[in-house]
Amino acid sequence: MKKVGLLVGVMIASLYTLINTANASYTKTKYPIVLVHGLSGFDSLGSLVNYFHTVPYNLRRSGAKVYVASVSSFNSSEERGSQLAGYLMTLPENKFNLVGHSQGSPTSRVAAALVPHKVASVTSVNGANLGSKVADVALGLLPEGSIRRSVAVQVADGLGEVINFLSGNDNPQASINSAITLSTAGSTALNNALANKGLSGNCRSINENVNIGGHNIKMYSWSGTAKLTNVFDVTDYALTATGLAFGSERNDGLVSECSSKLGRVIYSRYHMNHLDGVNHLFGVRGWTNPVSLYRSHANRLRNSGL
Repeated sequence: MKKVGLLVGVMIASLYTLINTANASYTKTKYPIVLVHGLSGFDSLGSLVNYFHTVPYNLRRSGAKVYVASVSSFNSSEERGSQLAGYLMTLPENKFNLVGHSQGSPTSRVAAALVPHKVASVTSVNGANLGSKVADVALGLLPEGSIRRSVAVQVADGLGEVINFLSGNDNPQASINSAITLSTAGSTALNNALANKGLSGNCRSINENVNIGGHNIKMYSWSGTAKLTNVFDVTDYALTATGLAFGSERNDGLVSECSSKLGRVIYSRYHMNHLDGVNHLFGVRGWTNPVSLYRSHANRLRNSGL
């Protein structure tokens, strides 16, 4: 009986060790993950507020190497993409898995076009790949040459400078360019310039393998189509209001379901809104856990040799 008990104990200990070892490398991708923020975003504000709330920690704790990029809070996707490409060139690794939220997705796609040899994959999270009707409405309410546009631009650019100060960055701000690039027309022009790589043309999932400059870059996406996901999250009410711009079209408050799709669509109807996609407001969300989506995707990249 003692031998049986000892054998069982050894088996349990071995299983426990095996599980811990597997958990320790669950998100350990071959290439580092670079998280790319969206409009009005940042890497961190001091040591307290992170754009991707708790996401870097939860990726790193089981093996991933994670960088959080800082590009202009307000600027065109072309300019932000150029900044991101420059940032990648300063890092020591050969390739990276880019994961962009909102405008971070077209930003990442621009970077992939500029330095395709540095990019292993691009993942869109609630990405504005086809633009946003909210930007269309904003431009319509702020016609060129109007005092309203001038005031709005000064306020937004000023906010960008405040974000620069609090995050310790010095990125150029041009809020009107961000509105233009995120409009339907601006996004169409950008997508044409990028040869519509990774986009299906009919709002469907396509093969993740995309050839850019002779390099195979895998593209993925996931998103949600809810607005009010937690009554205690005050930002949900603002997203419910902005979501009216889409009429009956499914959206997350700022981006339509169709616009969010890039490459292989993991899923596009999670119960989360635009800000839930980065686990804000400080993790106050609905029943979909966005952190688990990042972790499972890191494991997907790992299993794909990325």
